[in-house]
Parts: sequence; C-alpha cells; structure tokens
Amino acid sequence: MRGFTAALALAPALWGHDALAINLNPGDEASMKSAASTAVFGLMKYYTGNNTGDTPGNLPEPYFWWTAGAMFGTVVDYWFLTGDTSYNDATLQAIVHQGADSQDFMPKNQTRTEGNDDQGFWAMTAMSAAENKFPDPPAEQPQYLALVQAVFNLYAQRWDVDDCGGGLRWQIFSFNNGYNYKNSISNGCFFNIAARLARYTGNSTYGDWANKVFEWEQQVGLISPNFDIFDGITIDGDKQCRKVNTDQWSYNSGIYLEGAAMMYNITNSDQWKQRLDGILKETLTRFVKDNVLFEQFCETQKLCNRDQQSFKGFLARWLAATMKLAPYTAQTIMPVLQGTAQAAAASCTGSTGAPEFKGQSGTACGFSWLGKNFDGQVGVPQQMNALAAMIYPLAVNKPAPFTQKTGGTSKGNPNAGTGKQKDPTALRPITAADKAGAAFLTLFLIAGSVGGTAFLLK
Repeated sequence: MRGFTAALALAPALWGHDALAINLNPGDEASMKSAASTAVFGLMKYYTGNNTGDTPGNLPEPYFWWTAGAMFGTVVDYWFLTGDTSYNDATLQAIVHQGADSQDFMPKNQTRTEGNDDQGFWAMTAMSAAENKFPDPPAEQPQYLALVQAVFNLYAQRWDVDDCGGGLRWQIFSFNNGYNYKNSISNGCFFNIAARLARYTGNSTYGDWANKVFEWEQQVGLISPNFDIFDGITIDGDKQCRKVNTDQWSYNSGIYLEGAAMMYNITNSDQWKQRLDGILKETLTRFVKDNVLFEQFCETQKLCNRDQQSFKGFLARWLAATMKLAPYTAQTIMPVLQGTAQAAAASCTGSTGAPEFKGQSGTACGFSWLGKNFDGQVGVPQQMNALAAMIYPLAVNKPAPFTQKTGGTSKGNPNAGTGKQKDPTALRPITAADKAGAAFLTLFLIAGSVGGTAFLLK
C-alpha cells in the first residue's frame, strides 16, 4: 500500500536515536497530533496483513481477528482526527478483504469460530468509516454502510426469543463453547450499530431495535436500575436466565453509552437522556481515577488478560463520540479525555529491547496509566489504547458523526445479509487445533471470574 509503505520508509530515521518518551500537551493540537503519529507508527508495525502472502486485515499470533477489527477502527478515527493519510490504503484494504466475499464480515477463515461480538467489532469499524467519511472503496467492492446493514440483519435473525425472552448469544453456532451465554458485549454491538444506523439512515426500524435490545438487557438484569452494566447471563437447562455474571468492564459501559447518546441525539427524549446520564455517571465513577481511565476489575491487581487490556481504549472512543452527540456532556468528559491522554503518553517510554515492539525506540506504550510511567507491558492492546487516548481529545473540534443527510457518502443495502445465516457444514472440517482451542476456552471460563468473562478468546 502506498501510504503505509511511505510511513514505513521513515523507520531508519526514527530508529537512529532513542526517544525519551512521547511528549504530549493536551491543550496543544499540534502536540497531540505529533504524539499520536509516533504511537500509530508503533501500532502499525505489528501489522503484517499487507505483506506478500499474508491475509489483509489479520494480525499475527497471538492476536485474534476481532483485535484487528478494533485496531482498524482506531486507525480510521486517527485519520479523521489528525488528517494523516499514511495508513488509509492499508485500512481500506483490510476492511474490504475481511468484508468480502460474504459481504457481512463472516470470512471463511473465521466463521467457524467467530462470535457475535467478533463480527460486531468489524461492523463498528465499518460504521465509523461511514460516519467519518473515510475514503469509500471502489464501487465493485463491499461498501461500509452495506456491510453494517448485513451484520444488523444477521443479528436480527439470531435474536433468540426462545431462551430468556430475547437477546443474542455470545456464540453464533451451537458447537462453540459459550453458546449458552448471552453477554452484554454481543448485545451491545447489536444495540450500538442499530442506534448508529438509525441516526445515519433516518430509518426508525433501526431505532426500534436499539430500544428493544436495551430494554431486554434491563429486563434480564444485565443493566441495573443504577445503570451498572454486567458481563452476561447463563441460559439454564429450562431455557431461563437466572445466573447473572456481575463483573463490570469498561467497554460494556462504553458501548451502551455511545448507543444511548446516538438515541438521545435522534429523539431528544427524556428517557434516553436519563439512560445516557445514568450510564455516564456510573462509567465515570467506576472506570476513572484522578481523571485517568483504568480497568477497575483487573488493572491494579495486574490480572488483565490480552483482551481486557484493550477495553479502556474503546471507552475513550465512545466517550468522545458521546461528547459530540450530546454536547452538554463535554464539560464532564473533556477533563477525563485530556487527563487520560497525558497519562497515556507518559506511559510510552518502553524500549525496542522488547521483541514484541518494533516501533520507535523509547515509545512503546504500557498498559496501566495510573502511575504515568511505563509498566513493562507491550503489545497491540497497549499501543492501540494509548493511541486512542491521545487522539480522542481532538474530537472536541471536529463535527459530529456524518449522516446521509449531512454529507455521508457510503452506499447502503437495507436487505444485505437477509436470509444468509451461515451453514457451518459448508466450511472446512473441525481440526485438532480447533478442538484444542475450544477445550482451552472451557477451562479458561471455569478458572475464575476475571478470566472467565474474557469475551473473545477462541
């Protein structure tokens, strides 16, 4: 890719000296853009999907498919907020490749093991591309809006009223462990894209589904009266839902926060304002310390696994979106985004001595930002988190997400994905590696509540 190659050509100059840190002044736009440029360079050095023989859109092991989808969502926002086009070609190629040939983010190399939440993260990346007016693919390729509509339609087909009166299961197919679990992140993906499609297209059917998902979460106890958002609920043998897993994660709060902000922006209703305000209050109480985002359930104990290490970066994304959709929240949200950006940048002092990091020496970003220093943990989640923290304060000077009426250009297909529930028997046979992965997941879910609520391990 032209832009990505040009960015990599800078590597010798960058590696010629050790940087002391990524310097960031949260009140200076040029400083934030410069810091983000350094962070995104380190992030994209993990990516190999545009290398000859590799699969566009995939990250190398040990990273899962959903992580790549989330990463490119962050890079789409990076382009929109900074204007840097260096990674646009690689990003467009990744989204198109993973969307095709099925045109619904169910590629054959993933379908047997992907869950509803995995698919949802790629769909939300495509939705961000549409809302940000990211350069559209060629006309013969899958279009962002149509991809999201396909996933929405598949979600609607999977809505399960026979067990627990509704909701999406974590897994798509019954042979995958976790099929008897309905989790807030899978349903949050449905809620989030439904609300965003309602705003982008003006079609009230999407909004009706967003309300339906939210109210189901409340009815089964996954959203409490105080707007705590719990991890998920297990389907019992009699098809009832009684066992609520009350673990709380920052990305669950964030995904419902943005969806509620979308619905408030559309309806201007007291009900959605109450929901928005309730989630925002609970989120800032639970996942912020001294104006810095943190993962309250596992970060201070250093127990977060690779998936959980990425959650707070998504929360930063959805806080920024909320601020644009409901401007009255900016006075509450901006101090958190600015404090988080400064603390995250202070964590980016790691060296290239860590084999996982191949970016500019001295700019590897750690996971925990509370100490405002490098904690020795490096990887895609850490670098992606820090990049997110650095760019989202820039949203304050950007327009709200575009819609079809305000200049959005992505082409849609309301019938995309209709009647296309995949037949897993048409895919490759289950291998020993698949069985080993499923067995590992089962043991991992039983091991304890922290590991057990990891949402995307396969």
